[in-house]
Amino acid sequence: MGNLFQRQHKVGTTAPTGHQIPWSIELVDRVRQRFILTVISTTLLTGLFFVGYFCVQRHPAYAPTMMPQTGLDRIIPFQPQALLAYVSLWVYVGVGPGVQRTVREFAVYGLWLCGLCLCGLSIFYLWPTQVPSPLLSAISFPGFGALHRVDETSNACPSMHVAVAIFTAVRVGGVLRSVRAPLWLRSLNVIWCMAIVYSTLAIKQHVVLDVIAGALVGLLFALMSLRWRPQTSREPGFAELALPTEPASEYAP
Repeated sequence: MGNLFQRQHKVGTTAPTGHQIPWSIELVDRVRQRFILTVISTTLLTGLFFVGYFCVQRHPAYAPTMMPQTGLDRIIPFQPQALLAYVSLWVYVGVGPGVQRTVREFAVYGLWLCGLCLCGLSIFYLWPTQVPSPLLSAISFPGFGALHRVDETSNACPSMHVAVAIFTAVRVGGVLRSVRAPLWLRSLNVIWCMAIVYSTLAIKQHVVLDVIAGALVGLLFALMSLRWRPQTSREPGFAELALPTEPASEYAP
């Protein structure tokens, strides 16, 4: 019975008794199986993205365009504590591939994420943009001087921070629904994403128009990745299946 339970758990079904496998077991099993692969692949993808980012930052096709500020940009004050949410994206981005069910789904997810990054880099090269110079008071806070020297307030629109966060939120949300995760965990996914989005405005790395453009790009790629993905991804999750059990015959020996 134990071996049969494990085999059915691997393919995303329920125990032969009809009891649903807890969502926590399903998620922990997915993360455990591909943790090392997730860490290595997301680290490599992040490194390659920054190589491309710095290249287009230093060699744009045209002169950068200054992004205009909106009234909301002027209302939101500089909040240095939001830097923690901003840098948490590099952890959050690994959640999406880490909870995929199979290696094939993991690989296709990664390809869509690469496509998203290449789209952003192409826009940065063909239409470079900048945000207004950061506040002098912002640079005085620990960590912000280095951040602004690296980013140089350029390649602003669309915000790739926002695009990747939205892409991750949509895909992770889909997994959480498929395994019947509780509302608090699905809400945490949304809150984490929104904290990252807001942080881009709060630390003055982006303006509202950058955020809107980034959200649209991230949502577009998330929807396309849900439409074109391995067929197994569209099968119901383990919590949505209940294997019928044959009643024992009273005449059985």
